[in-house]
Formats: sequence, C-alpha cells, structure tokens
Amino acid sequence: MPDDAAKSIVAPVTVVAGAGQVGKVHRKVDAMERMRGITRYTDDLVLPGMLHAKIKRSPHAHARIVGIDASAALAMPGVLAVITGRDLPVPYGIIPWTPDETALALDKALFVGDGVAAVAAVDEDTAIAACDAIAVEYEPLPPLFDPEAALAASEHNPINPYSRHGNLSKEVLLEFGDVEAGLADAPLVIEGEYFFEGTTHAAIEPHCALAHVEPSGLLTVWSSTQVSHYLHRELAKVLGLPAHRIRVIQPPLGGAFGGKSEPFDLEFCVAKLALATGRPVKLLYTREEVFYAHRGRHPMRMRYRTGFSREGKILAMDARTIIDGGAYSSFGLVTTYYSGQLACSPYVMGAYRFHSRRAYTNKPACGPKRGHGSVQPRFATEVQLDKAAVALGIDPIDLRRRNDLGGDAKTVNEFRIGSNGFLECLEKVEAASGWIERRATLPYGRGLGVAGSTYICGTNYPIYPNAMPQAAVQICLDRSGRARVFAGANDIGQGSNTMLAVIVGEELGLPLTDIRVVTADTDLTPVDLGAYSSRITLMVGNACLEAARKLRKLVTGSVARRWGIPGDRVVLAERLALDRENPEQHVALAQAFAWAEEDHGLLGEVGSYNTPKDRHGDYRGGTIGASPAYSFTAHVAEVEVDPDTGVVDVKTIWVAHDCGRALSRKVVEGQMEGSAYMGFAEAIMEQHVVDPGHGGVHAGPSLLDYRIPTFLDTPELHSLIVEAPDPQGPYGAKEAGEGPLHPSIPAIANAIYDAVGIRMDTLPFSPPKVLRALAQRRAAEAAGQLAPHKRGGA
Repeated sequence: MPDDAAKSIVAPVTVVAGAGQVGKVHRKVDAMERMRGITRYTDDLVLPGMLHAKIKRSPHAHARIVGIDASAALAMPGVLAVITGRDLPVPYGIIPWTPDETALALDKALFVGDGVAAVAAVDEDTAIAACDAIAVEYEPLPPLFDPEAALAASEHNPINPYSRHGNLSKEVLLEFGDVEAGLADAPLVIEGEYFFEGTTHAAIEPHCALAHVEPSGLLTVWSSTQVSHYLHRELAKVLGLPAHRIRVIQPPLGGAFGGKSEPFDLEFCVAKLALATGRPVKLLYTREEVFYAHRGRHPMRMRYRTGFSREGKILAMDARTIIDGGAYSSFGLVTTYYSGQLACSPYVMGAYRFHSRRAYTNKPACGPKRGHGSVQPRFATEVQLDKAAVALGIDPIDLRRRNDLGGDAKTVNEFRIGSNGFLECLEKVEAASGWIERRATLPYGRGLGVAGSTYICGTNYPIYPNAMPQAAVQICLDRSGRARVFAGANDIGQGSNTMLAVIVGEELGLPLTDIRVVTADTDLTPVDLGAYSSRITLMVGNACLEAARKLRKLVTGSVARRWGIPGDRVVLAERLALDRENPEQHVALAQAFAWAEEDHGLLGEVGSYNTPKDRHGDYRGGTIGASPAYSFTAHVAEVEVDPDTGVVDVKTIWVAHDCGRALSRKVVEGQMEGSAYMGFAEAIMEQHVVDPGHGGVHAGPSLLDYRIPTFLDTPELHSLIVEAPDPQGPYGAKEAGEGPLHPSIPAIANAIYDAVGIRMDTLPFSPPKVLRALAQRRAAEAAGQLAPHKRGGA
C-alpha cells in the first residue's frame, strides 16, 4: 500500500503535451557567464608563485641545430629555468603510428617558428628577453615549400628525421570497380584540376596552458585543448610519468574548430618547467605563434576525371591528390584517407579510385580543420558535377537527385549508410532559394549554385586501438531534485554541455537550470576521446541517454511502488512525477528522488557507448572514414560578380542539413550557420601561406593580415533543418557541427559560373583571379572558341 508521504499529493496541475526538452529552443548552459564576461578561460587562471614561459623559435625553415647556449639567459635575474629538446627527447604524435615530432626540436628545425628552447621566468617580459639571450647556432639547409618538389627530393633532402619514406608522409591508393573501363565507356568525361589553398582556424582564444605540481607529486595541466584524454596520454609518454600522476583539465574554451585537437609544444613545456622549478608555469601563445602552430586545412592539388552517362549518372570517378602536410604528420595519416574515402556519398558511383599522397614540406604542420580532410575533395567533386550538368543540359539539382544514394545503402567503398535526408535537403534549398523560378531569369553578374555533401558522426574506431567504450557518462541525482552529469567530453563552443543537459532533462523531467554538467577533467570525469570528427552528439549522447534511462527506471519504479500502479504509468516532466492516467496524482521530483534514494541508496548510474563494427568493408583502410551514421547537406548560394572589379559578393546561402533529430534547435541552427560562414570565408578570402621569397616566414600571421569576413561581409544565412532520424543516434540525432561547411565552397563556385560563365577551380576566389578568368573568357568568346554566356556577357 502507498505510504503517507505518497498520499501527500500536490494541488492539481496541467502538464503540457510534449513538454520534454528534445527539439526545443534552449539557451546554452554556459551562455550567461560568457555574455557577462565572467567565464574564466585558461589565461584567466592565476596561481600563487606562478611563472611565465616563452618558447624560442627558429628563424629558419630548414636548419640543423649545431648548438644551443643558454648560459646568458640563465644568468639573467628572474629566470628560473631553460629547457631544450634534450630535456624532452621522446617523440610523440596524435596518431600512434606516426610519432614524428618532439616538444622542442632536437637536431633540426623544420619550419620557421619551430620551437628550439623554452624559458620560465617571473614575468613574460623577462621570459621574452631570456629567449632573445639564448644563442642558437644553425646550419641552414635547403627548404622545400612545394609538396611535389619535396616528394622528388626525398632521397637527397629529407625533411622530417622520423619519416621512414623520405618526404612522403602517407600514400593511399584504393580502387573499387573498374575505373578505366567505366571512363572508357562513358559518353561524357569531365576532367578538372583543382587547388584548395591552406586555411587556418582563427579561433578567438589563443592556445594557453598552465601546469602545477602538488607536494604529493600530482602534475595538473590546465589547457585550452579539445582532446583532454589524448593530451593526458601523451604527457605521460613524453614526461615518463605514470598516467595516474597527471591530471588534465580543460577550462572553458574560446573556440577551436580542430585547431586544438592534439598536443602542442606549450603543454609539454609548461609541464617540464613546472617539474623543474617546483612552481606553477603558464604559457600563452601570441597570435603570431597561433598561426605558426597552425594544424589547419591542408592545401590540396586535385586532378579529377569523372565519367557520366547521357542521363547524368556517375559511371566512374578517378581522383589523384597531392597533399601539402607541412613539417609533421599531425592527423595526416587520417587526412590522406579522408581525402578519398569520404567522397563516395551522397551519390551512387559505378566505380571509384583515389590515389592520395601527403608530403612533408618546410611549413607549419597541417592538421584537422572543421570538416577534416573532406572539404577539399568535396569542392572538386561538386564542381565536376556542375560541369557535367551544364554539358548534358540537365538541371544541377536534378542531376544530384538522379545520383542520390538513398538510405539503408552501401557506398561504392562499402561504407554502410543509415538514414539519409539528402533528397529533402535538395528539395528545401530548391524551394527556399526560388531556384526553379529565379535561376533562368537572373541578370548577367548574378547567379545561383548548388552543392551537396555528407559527413561522419564520429569515427568508428578510436585513434589508438582498443576495445573499450569510446564514450562514458556518469549521472548522479540529488535529493534536492537536481542532477549532476560527469562527462569527459570537450565543449569547444559547439554546445555539447547543453546537449547532455537536454538529454538528462528529457529523461528525468528537469529544466536545464536544474542540471549541472561537469566535463573534461581527467580526475573527475570518465574517459572521453574528445571533440573531433563530430562524434560527441552521437557517442557521448548515447552514453548519457543510457545512464539517464537507468535512473528514470529507478525513480519511476519507486514512485509506482508507493502509488500501487505499474511503472510505465509514471511520467517525469516539469519537475514532477505524475500518473499518466491520473495526472492529479503527482509529487515533486525532489520527493520522487528521495523515495528512489530510500529504495536504492545513492542515485548514480553510468552509461557508455561503443560503435557497431558492421559499418565498413573488409579491406586495408576500410575502417578509416567509417562511422555509425552520416549527416547530409545541400546548399544553394546566390552571388553577384562585379565584372569590372572581380569582387564576388555572396548575397545569400540557403543551408539544408539532415541532422537526424535536432535535440536543441537553436544550437543546431547556430552550428549550421557557423559552418556555412567558415566555408564562405575559405571560398572568398582565406589563405594560410608562407613566403618562399623571404625564407618561409608566414605571409600574414595576424588577424589584421589574415583576411576573414566581418559581420558586414557575411551573407544572409538561412538554416533549414531536415530530420531523418538515424537508429544509431540518441533520439535519432546526427552531427551538425562540420557537415554543413562542405557545400558552401562549391556552391559559391558554381554560382559564379552561373553568374558570369567562368570556372573558379582555385581557391580563394579573389578579385585578381576572377578578373583573369573573365579576361580569358572574353578572349575565348572573341576567338569563337566559346559562345557568349547565356546572359549575354559583360
């Protein structure tokens, strides 16, 4: 029988149908702290007796280090320690098969900005002066800035001393079906050469790290990282310390976009200097150092041949790619695979081959930037499709429809696709842009372009081989009616903490204000692999959902026992536990939690997630690019091209994205618009380049010289959410943080063609390039080689 407490029912209430959290609009759980300026980022942390560190960097792009004399620096007042590569000699790398860098250069500096020594001093000015006082003797070597030249010079001028194959960082050749036969039989073969210039992340917060050693010997490192677990592992390896004597904490982050997804020299240096001095040590990169640290988008030169039937079906595609990797591997092994493996959807292909080679060069190392490895080939692929549509006289959107892969399908390279909302994405951008009504009527200089894409929802396998879960979450319920969520996931601004709160709120009937999310502290939270490859919503979300549902079962069971009803009649919503069939019978959640604690003791549960292993083919490299689920995207861009100045003004981008299920609509829309903005920026402005004529120095290592769009430059962005729930995701959710970037660039390129009849196959689409292409077009028209563009020419 129900006890007396159970009979103390609150006054009658009305619960609104669908009052859960999933699919609603939420303010991010940390939004107000950030808006009020009280969030404490890594550089805001100050510890008693804290020292400041700086790194002395090479002025040479390629040089042998003959000797380092730190005696003058050590003699300076306020300088407590100097370390060199000899103090941190263990090579490391985010990918365990390619450990080819050390925290500070040992025998060679491989690019301008490579660290060779580090100083700890009482303040930054003293540390900078001490770096200047360190005497380094170099023997300059011939630098190599072009990847093809570097590959040719492998034998007589190798760059990275840890490389086993000269200046070849990684090579992948995979073929699915008979590509040459498919091309030979194709009525139409489109050939194109494309160049995607390197770009960087330009996160607002520079990299920063702070290290402190407790009297017990525990080393704590606070870092603006997005991969706490991998940093924890590499610190243990390089420092030679047991992992249990190291704690890594990620404070709130001011942006990352992939640029903080591996260990950097500053984290090892502050740790070693803290161990050497016994005092806390902090190191903050200057903006210039951020540009040299880089790990941004790889420059790629891509040569494509694509065969089409007369109906526009893709019969075969051949892709050959040269990748400029910079001085170190970073994620380069994966990048090389991604440059081909992720191009096989959302379209059916009769046969496919890619041959990608990543080269070492004497430049800052490239790595993962939002949409890692697949943004570049997506540009080439989608422009190829547009060229085919023009040649065949087929509407570009219709051509993409004809090649749609569909759901519950396999790609040509044997990746298993679950839900697929690509056709709906095309439909939405077609309608929203007025494609059918407007495209043929736009005047010369104005054009519409379309592109599509797909992206992974996490990698099917972790970076280092193991059979343990990829994500885990702990949840504890408080008798006050609150929930605490502990997760190792890194919130880098994408809203993953809010996502976890939404899931807990949905399952336990709590508003987000009653849920505290504690993340990214290796002492307090379960292991999570980090914020990369759009993995957190699906993987950490599933782990959180499992733990929350276990707790819901305990709570509803305790309430049901006291009311004498079946457990499935108890609903948790709006801070109440209610009888589904008699809503007037209800109690506050705090009381329901108390009953469950009486029955079960401390209310804590865990959830974990690991990936299914049936998502890929059984061939070498078949696991790289495989994912539990895939998102799909389509963009239409509208541009205006000034034929006199060459300026491309992107007016509007319509972004339709299949995110499976939008757990928090405003957060999803923000990710879609942010992605499209970054793609637009890369298309029109960005280029991360060094100057070979001046010894490999960065051409513009500041936010004044590195051009990114302001609010005034940014086009109108329209987010069109498509929901094709995938059974692999929590509530069917898929990623929304990287996939929506991919189509922006080719959609803009295709819109430029529609506007003025020129193909922009080299990024960025700067005014000088546009003017040259227009001049070539006019010359070809004057020579009778081309008919005037359909809207008459300038």
